[in-house]
Amino acid sequence: MIEDKILVWQLRYGKREAMAKIYCKYEPMLLTIAAAILRDTVGAEDVVHDVFMALAQSPEKIRLDGHLRNFLAVCVTNRAKDRLRSKRVSVSLNEMEFHVPKGQQPEMMATQQEHLQLAWSSLGQLPPEQREVVVLHLIAGLKFRQIATNLGISINTAQSRYRYGLEKLRTLFNGELER
Repeated sequence: MIEDKILVWQLRYGKREAMAKIYCKYEPMLLTIAAAILRDTVGAEDVVHDVFMALAQSPEKIRLDGHLRNFLAVCVTNRAKDRLRSKRVSVSLNEMEFHVPKGQQPEMMATQQEHLQLAWSSLGQLPPEQREVVVLHLIAGLKFRQIATNLGISINTAQSRYRYGLEKLRTLFNGELER
């Protein structure tokens, strides 16, 4: 957290290295969030790019009440939702590329690839409101209070969307794994 505040301070005072460090640190997580919301990897890259461009052009607009990670996650989520509203993007999650660590046995890599496909496919079947809360909590690490504040909903609503989302994911996983 202190490192992030220093990076933001450096960014405000024109240090380009700060933007590169922020990008390297958070880009993978932000791509995952955007891809989960949009269900489109190309669109996710565009969204993350747009957020970083806005950040570079107006670093003075960064208001950190907590972690930079949370701030960026909310920015990407909002930008992705705007993109969905404007274009009604719908790409199959089967078209997404997944990366598993190298150096593993081919059978293990194939199994992990299959499980990643199943996870993304199942996540894509959640209603957008549930998917958004699940992604923000599990991937971005936001607390329910932060999610509720950023989405303009009550904490109870955020928690129930998360709970219903997880229940549906369990049902989808169990159905797929029994096959």
